[in-house]
Amino acid sequence: MDNSVLTEEERKKVSAFQDKVNKQRRKDGQDSLPWNMAVKFLMARKFDCQRALELYLNHEDCSGQSLLTGLDLSGLRDVIVWCVSIEQQEEETRHREDLTVIQASDELLKRELYTEKFTILSGRDKNGAAIALFTARIHQPSLTSHQLVLKALVYQLDAALESTETQRNGLVFIYDMTESKYSNFDYELSKKILNMLKGGYPARLKKVLIVTAPLWFKAPFKILRLFVKEKLRDRVYTINLSQLTQHIPQDALPEQLGGKFITNHKAWLQLCSRVALKEDPDMNTYFVSCKRPSTGDEQGSSCRSMSSDLSENMLHSDIDSEESKETVNEKQNNEDLEKEDSSDEKEVIVEKDDSLNLVPSKRRIDSVGNKDSVKRAAQETNSENNIDVDSVDAPRKKRPTSSTSSMSNNAVEDSLHMPEEDGMDLDQLVEYTRSMRRRGLMEEYASIKMEPPAGTFTVSKAKHNLPKNRYSDVLCLDHSRVKLSTQSNDLSSDYINANYVDGYMQKNAYISTQGPLPRTFGDFWRMVWEEQVMVIVMTTKAVERGRAKCGQYWPPEEDGEEQHENFLVINTRMEVYQDYSITWLFLLNTKSNESRQIYHLQFTSWPDYGTPSSAAAFLEFLFKVRACQEEAVSSLGSEWQGHALGPPIVVHCSAGIGRTGTFITTDISLRRLEHIQTVNIRETVRRIRSQRAFSIQMPDQYVFCHFAIIEHGMQEGVVGDVDWTGFDDSDSDMSD
Repeated sequence: MDNSVLTEEERKKVSAFQDKVNKQRRKDGQDSLPWNMAVKFLMARKFDCQRALELYLNHEDCSGQSLLTGLDLSGLRDVIVWCVSIEQQEEETRHREDLTVIQASDELLKRELYTEKFTILSGRDKNGAAIALFTARIHQPSLTSHQLVLKALVYQLDAALESTETQRNGLVFIYDMTESKYSNFDYELSKKILNMLKGGYPARLKKVLIVTAPLWFKAPFKILRLFVKEKLRDRVYTINLSQLTQHIPQDALPEQLGGKFITNHKAWLQLCSRVALKEDPDMNTYFVSCKRPSTGDEQGSSCRSMSSDLSENMLHSDIDSEESKETVNEKQNNEDLEKEDSSDEKEVIVEKDDSLNLVPSKRRIDSVGNKDSVKRAAQETNSENNIDVDSVDAPRKKRPTSSTSSMSNNAVEDSLHMPEEDGMDLDQLVEYTRSMRRRGLMEEYASIKMEPPAGTFTVSKAKHNLPKNRYSDVLCLDHSRVKLSTQSNDLSSDYINANYVDGYMQKNAYISTQGPLPRTFGDFWRMVWEEQVMVIVMTTKAVERGRAKCGQYWPPEEDGEEQHENFLVINTRMEVYQDYSITWLFLLNTKSNESRQIYHLQFTSWPDYGTPSSAAAFLEFLFKVRACQEEAVSSLGSEWQGHALGPPIVVHCSAGIGRTGTFITTDISLRRLEHIQTVNIRETVRRIRSQRAFSIQMPDQYVFCHFAIIEHGMQEGVVGDVDWTGFDDSDSDMSD
């Protein structure tokens, strides 16, 4: 190396570093550390001798103890102990992967090098850092090994570090995930590369740019960050293609990343070969120089992340850890008589649940009222994850015309809800509702409620299943209950308080279930996974009038994550509207390493006493649910071979009968109306109750179904404004 590139002070530090390291190397019978190598270690750590020694130890995979002899450096022993105990894998990477000797003549290595999955670009960033590019879609884990990939990286990085400008200004690592698939991703290899670059290789890693990361990458990426140094976490960015120019000038980017630069990987490998043969080539013949300003290292701070995902760790206590076990009827009576007093709750005595009830969250979302900022935050999050943010923005009031015609015969024949002659068109429904008035409709509901349940509840009443029921008198009909896969030969592990409910010309279109309890969070997510659910509908708040209605079974804030048994759930995006919210959840099965996107839609304007104040708002929510389901099914393409309308939609409130039944009744009735222009609300409710007992819990819910369908007819222009004069509009309480 030309010493003229170093200041006098830097040369002194190199000499001191070299003397201390070589003293120990001689004791171990090793050759002296060359001057040029000493410079690389110090350059990589900004001429901080202590940090350079730490890097050297990791790079050489030393034990740490022998090198400490004679090195009177305050705090170095603590550094070594920390490195060994926390990041032992990082220290061992070079030795374990046999990267100490790299033979350029190795045919397997040559083949790996010429895949061009990894290369060093000839351009630089605005601060003079070299740019390393890993193209994920080219990587085929089954066709190579970790050792070969790492050798190819080190072979090229060694050449890049022959440039003094790269030594001083560092390295930017671009991990291009454009058009990559899950089969291209190797979690263990990625961890090895990141750890080696940050703590086991003599280069100043300025930042890591993960470009166009698919949604499925978000969960393993968050896990991956837990295994790398804190400083590296702050330097990792997940960005989309348009954001890349904020980090790298466009004229330094290759064409594949929207730049103007034409890569010449063959020329680069020829230069690497000359470096390996120690021909001391002029690196300036390849690299485009971009000298940094002479203002010192203050711009290095730009490599810091503007916000670290792990910078805010808040604990959210589960409001439902001591859930009420009163009966749903007692709950109704208590609320009727006492309103605010919850002292009369009747509990089923069960052993205290010690399952996870502390939820880590990453950062807070803006208040619900600030819809613009919430949407803006959601859009920013999804731009990082390459999600189509426009796909479900507008309510879709009409299902696709092909839906009914493309239904499988079995799905159609098995459904309880079929096209039938009995029923009313919209005009008849309006007249019927007006003539019956509120009292008449309530009496009609009362006659339905008098009918006995259409089956038994044996499994729900089993002693080992009672603690899994939120309310002791809201149980599952045996014939339609959802059966989970058994765990560890425990026959009771197949139980969850949930029932299949048919949709219009669709078998098992819905799963009606209770609001999950902390002890059943794992069961809930197992059900979602096993039933291939892609949309969850929640029609209650977690807490209403000071009472726990549902456990917080999903991360409530963007970037929050929760682990429930074998399932990692990550909140990747939120949109908050006046009457409802939509949350995009990433669900990772940590046992199989498979992942899915789940839409979670929560209607928040259903008061604890009464019905939604606006049928229009409820309808908007319902059609948003449909839009999300359509989008989810469309994303599956040919992978989904079931009913045209997709897998079951999970619908729940608190008990899973009142508001849940209201939503399902309205949805079925509207689908029938769209298909044959008639509805039969009374019969629809009776059939739903034959699968999920006691659905439509209160008279007002039954009345509301009529209003919602008529409101839809008014929105569509099928019926005009309705005169409700004389209709008894007195309020009746609702509890669920």
